[in-house]
Amino acid sequence: MAEIPISPAAGVENTTDLLARYMRPGVLRLSAMPPLSLYVHLPWCLKKCPYCDFNSHEQKGGVPEAPYLEALRADLEAALPFIWGRRVHSIFIGGGTPSLFSPASIDQLITDIRARLPLEPGCEITLEANPGTFERDRFRGYRAAGVTRLSIGVQSFNDEKLQAIGRVHDAAQARAAVEEAREAFDTFNIDLMYALPGQTPDELKADLQQALAFKPPHLSIYHLTIEANTFFAKHPPQVPDDDTAFDMLDIITEQAAANGLDRYEVSAFARTGHRCVHNLNYWQFGDYLGIGAGAHSKLSFPHRVVRQTRYRDPAKYMDQALAGAAITQDEEVPRDQLPFEFMLNVLRLKEGFELARFTERTGLPLTALRKALDEAEAKGWLTRDLQWAQPTERGFDFLSDLQALFLP
Repeated sequence: MAEIPISPAAGVENTTDLLARYMRPGVLRLSAMPPLSLYVHLPWCLKKCPYCDFNSHEQKGGVPEAPYLEALRADLEAALPFIWGRRVHSIFIGGGTPSLFSPASIDQLITDIRARLPLEPGCEITLEANPGTFERDRFRGYRAAGVTRLSIGVQSFNDEKLQAIGRVHDAAQARAAVEEAREAFDTFNIDLMYALPGQTPDELKADLQQALAFKPPHLSIYHLTIEANTFFAKHPPQVPDDDTAFDMLDIITEQAAANGLDRYEVSAFARTGHRCVHNLNYWQFGDYLGIGAGAHSKLSFPHRVVRQTRYRDPAKYMDQALAGAAITQDEEVPRDQLPFEFMLNVLRLKEGFELARFTERTGLPLTALRKALDEAEAKGWLTRDLQWAQPTERGFDFLSDLQALFLP
């Protein structure tokens, strides 16, 4: 049977029409649906950072919390037929800066979600928060609202470096935010960045030592990259060269391990029992429904894998969501791109993946990977047996090259 293409919806089809297209017969055979997560995008921030290419918008005149929550409810209700009967394993409230929303609004958001979706017992609910956007006891308010995990966008504890990357908080506010999170949450994450403008290895070590002194259950550390369509793309700062950045990564992995944090993903380190369930689902090619301005979804059906995108502009999104038409684009992931899409995610995991999961999550036979797996193994970038494949230490260092072997 020929594969039936799905063209962009252009925001005109209703849920019934979209679902009818998604459920048509096709060439893939997915025997079971992957775990499902929910992503909620709250797009406002105090100030757009010069390196940020996310769909974030500086607040002007305050955040329209109540109207936006109403739009999210409408968006979620319209999307329910796509995920009917499936339980949600994790929720991630991201941004923007979600901590600009009051604890009462986050409480209402989680209540709205619980009223419409069946959640797994102990469902992980993460909220992103930035220092400088909360007052005393605000984090406790989020915990009382049902948030189980806080992710704090510290980026650095060095005032000079924070100023260089355009952050609105200072080092003292960063320390205060982490202290507050540590008191309010059993599981929290500190976000750091490295290879910052003018940063030296010693300055990175100082940032790491400060972060590790808080004994965080989880640490995420990202290399500063210059993304297109950002201020830094137009006005590039002087950043450490590649060799220095590699040295910094070695420092990060060594110090994290010495402090009991296991590197389980390229940029993620965690203590036992504190891995991020939501991000693991992404990296294991699970499904996620994304609601909110500019949110993306990846959803599986018996014969296809589909991606959706919501309207990016918050005002436009709210209008369209209330009209039951928040989706501006949807497309079927082409059969020949599924191997790369799958490997792009699972190879980020240090422990690798079960070979059987490829067929389970893509509906394709394992033979679709064989040639590239053979080449990766020959290069010393990957090891495998009859059940499991895992990137080697060298493969982890050359991850982009390893992932590129699976391009169609």
